Amino acid sequence: MKDRERLDALEVALNNETREREFYLQNAKRTTNPVGKAMFRQIADEELEHYERLKELHGKWKKEQKWPETVPLKVRNTLVRDVLKGVLEKTAKLPPGDDNDLAAVRAAIEFEAAGAVYYADLRDKSTDPKEKAFFNLLADMEHEHYVTLKDTEELMTNPESWFREKEKTGLDGA
Repeated sequence: MKDRERLDALEVALNNETREREFYLQNAKRTTNPVGKAMFRQIADEELEHYERLKELHGKWKKEQKWPETVPLKVRNTLVRDVLKGVLEKTAKLPPGDDNDLAAVRAAIEFEAAGAVYYADLRDKSTDPKEKAFFNLLADMEHEHYVTLKDTEELMTNPESWFREKEKTGLDGA
């Protein structure tokens, strides 16, 4: 990948992370479902961290015209599943989501999948091991968001099946 392509790719990634964060914040504010609210807020926080890492990298790259030595190659692990589990444990009866909640989750599934593919493509085009590791990390995080959102879609469309799968209860009452 050429230097200009790298810089352009980082600018696209910065714009994507900003748009995704705004999407999650708007939906956290809009929904009355506590699971959806917690999930959207958590992913918004994680997208902000992605943005901050990319912005730091972009600034150093522009200044030094090369992959910087000091950009952290780590971001916090996603906490979405823990947040969802915590909310579900506190909620006696899950309020139903509405069509807007399901539409938002499905839209988020699409752009998280696209983000994972985008970062994986940047990883695959990179020759620098640090650059590869960084974009691989971002691809993995976007994929984790995708998986969590697919879980949420299942919870919203088929809660009985979701609880049976997640609770791992047997039919013998154990």
